[in-house]
Amino acid sequence: VAVVVTAGLGAGEWEGDAPATSSVKGLLWVLACHWDLDNLLSSSSGYSNYRGILNWCVVMLVLSNARLFLENLIKYGILVDPIQVVSLFLKDPYSWPSLCLVIVANVFALAALHTERRLAVGSISENVGSIIHACNLLTILCFPALVVLMVSSVTPVGAVFALSIYTILFLKLFSFRDVNKWCRARGRAKAVRVPSGLKKANGEMVPSGVCYPANLTYKDMYYFLFAPTLCYELNFPRSPRIRKRFLLRRLFEMVRQPRVLLLSTGPVTTLRTRQLSFQDMDYSRIIERLLKLAVPNHLIWLIFFYWFFHSSLNVLAEVMQFGDREFYRDWWNSESVTYFWQNWNIPVHKWCLRHFYKPMIKRGVSKWTAQTAVFLASAFFHEYLVSVPLKMFRLWAFMGMMAQIPLAWLVGRFLRGNYGNAAVWISLIIGQPIAVLMYVHDYYVLNYEGSP
Repeated sequence: VAVVVTAGLGAGEWEGDAPATSSVKGLLWVLACHWDLDNLLSSSSGYSNYRGILNWCVVMLVLSNARLFLENLIKYGILVDPIQVVSLFLKDPYSWPSLCLVIVANVFALAALHTERRLAVGSISENVGSIIHACNLLTILCFPALVVLMVSSVTPVGAVFALSIYTILFLKLFSFRDVNKWCRARGRAKAVRVPSGLKKANGEMVPSGVCYPANLTYKDMYYFLFAPTLCYELNFPRSPRIRKRFLLRRLFEMVRQPRVLLLSTGPVTTLRTRQLSFQDMDYSRIIERLLKLAVPNHLIWLIFFYWFFHSSLNVLAEVMQFGDREFYRDWWNSESVTYFWQNWNIPVHKWCLRHFYKPMIKRGVSKWTAQTAVFLASAFFHEYLVSVPLKMFRLWAFMGMMAQIPLAWLVGRFLRGNYGNAAVWISLIIGQPIAVLMYVHDYYVLNYEGSP
């Protein structure tokens, strides 16, 4: 088209007449169809709307796992029996030791509350209060572990549930003690955070909040215990109302995701049909078994992450009108191991930063030592939540967490951008199955090898 148009122009229009030349240039500009542009899949294009590709990934993931589920159903039959799932929590319908442990946890919460009340009125000294709190927190960790190890009717899944509740209670009461101690140290009038709630007074909106020690009530304590946070505050941010549609969507996800999780465990349960002992297996067979477990294990982890951090915590926050909904950040874009651990579990990260990392820095400890101490504490709780319920101590979870320290250094030192992100994903897809496979192998050898 441009050739036809320019062919009809005279020589004077090209050379002598400026307006004509401008009009020709404008005409050619309108007819142009090529520009200096990058394609959309190039990083330099600045394009970021890949929602269709994400939906394609989800569809492919569902289809591939549906095929895998059907294949295992044809080969091995139904391996996930709903009755067996219930038996994971209860051996005897009339004996619920895990639930009893959770109920007993109220004693430790009330002990912390009444200790703080005594400290607020000055009936006991700070040293005595610190000793009582230390004994209470130590008992929170030791008491349920002893019950799980001594009572044979406690199932591994029920034990994990009970010990998780006690671990959360330990972290919450630790924060509860620290915040109230800071209030007493700074003075009752200066310690209170700026209240976030508002109420009407004489037709005007004025801040409303709780001042220390008026926060030491049963209502305040139990709101904190059920709130989806580990860090205590005198006045939490509150949402103005309960959004019913939002709540129903999250409830639907909570009900739906466990069904998907059960379907995804099909490839994992097939491991029970094979010999799990490594004694007669060569390295190639071990690697094959690891890769067979890696993808379904990673899928289960992703489903659990969405079910817990997005659906469950949002339901709890919506019902309690808890305003802070930042339970995770963009950990999937992590270009370093450190960034992943700082962003995939925000409640734990905030607790570690507020009550563990910063206090150590203020005491003159180096940043590297403080970070190592945080990983060490995290490794302890990971091992605590695995070894005690399984009643065997192998330290695979502990060593896996501690291995994150050199891995974080290597990735941060030598890899950047997409390469760093790929390294993080590989560590998530391969690293967790290694620990899971080791525990499954040891548990099988310890409990089932040699049995008919």
